[in-house]
Amino acid sequence: MPAKNEYLSTPGQRALKITAGLIGGYLLAVSFQMVLSVLIPDRVAVILTGAFTVFMFWIALMIVAFLARNGWVIWGIYLLSTLTCAVIIYFLK
Repeated sequence: MPAKNEYLSTPGQRALKITAGLIGGYLLAVSFQMVLSVLIPDRVAVILTGAFTVFMFWIALMIVAFLARNGWVIWGIYLLSTLTCAVIIYFLK
């Protein structure tokens, strides 16, 4: 049984969600990990666990991107959050 057209997103919105999940989610996950490495004094532990936490956070952000209704909004949220993390890193470094 095919899905109703009202529940399907347009191809443009689908592309925005895919790129937001892949690129924006990765940028946000890595920048959040970098904030943690600046805030936590034991940097060795943060670096060792960084690969696992970035991957898990990236997967969660991909799922959130596909749950959103509008791809532009999720791109804005991810870019604004990444910029916020960058500002925190800049001022704490």
